[in-house]
Amino acid sequence: MKILNLYSGIGGNRKLWKDVEVTAVEYNEEIAAIYQEYFPGDKVVVGDAHEYLLKHYKEFDFIWSSPPCQTHSRTNYFLNAQGTVRYPDMKLWQEILFLSEFSKGKYVVENVISYYPPLIQPQVIARHYFWSNFKIVPPAFKIETHVGRMCGKKEDLGVTQFELRKDRQKGLGFDLTRFDAKDKDQMLRNCVHPELGLYILEQAQGIIRQEKTNQLGLFNHDAA
Repeated sequence: MKILNLYSGIGGNRKLWKDVEVTAVEYNEEIAAIYQEYFPGDKVVVGDAHEYLLKHYKEFDFIWSSPPCQTHSRTNYFLNAQGTVRYPDMKLWQEILFLSEFSKGKYVVENVISYYPPLIQPQVIARHYFWSNFKIVPPAFKIETHVGRMCGKKEDLGVTQFELRKDRQKGLGFDLTRFDAKDKDQMLRNCVHPELGLYILEQAQGIIRQEKTNQLGLFNHDAA
């Protein structure tokens, strides 16, 4: 199975994938180098994921895209009040529309729950929006995905936000202490939880297998 992993970061969504051929695209060389060390068998492209999608989308069975979420997240309420004024990055919606019309394989576009009503209705799992050309059945198990800065109050949690965030980040399975890189905390916050990444890939693989079985059945029926 050939997979295109766009805006790959250090590879949270990809961490538990097995027996797949992955091309990852990440514009930050430092982050791409960490990804490559964790996944030496993957092809890693340092470049613009948005443009790479346009040129190569036909080459893959499954596409995962996680465009930058900062301009869409609910933190923009706070930032706007503090003087950080910005538009939502519309590349997110460009990719959703493009893939919905032209992708022949399966795809998932992932982002955070936005501060504004989504322009195209997503599927919602945990703290994520997903746009896809297949139905993602919500997992029966709980996946703790939130590793952001604002986890809750100490009196409610029993620990500080920092302690809780660090504990949840350990669950991602990445040890960045050996890397001389900037803002490792942000790299971890940007990760999709590996269990969720695997769960969604397995959903796509099951649908692809079923479609191939149906096509083979039709072929054999016509041949008879």
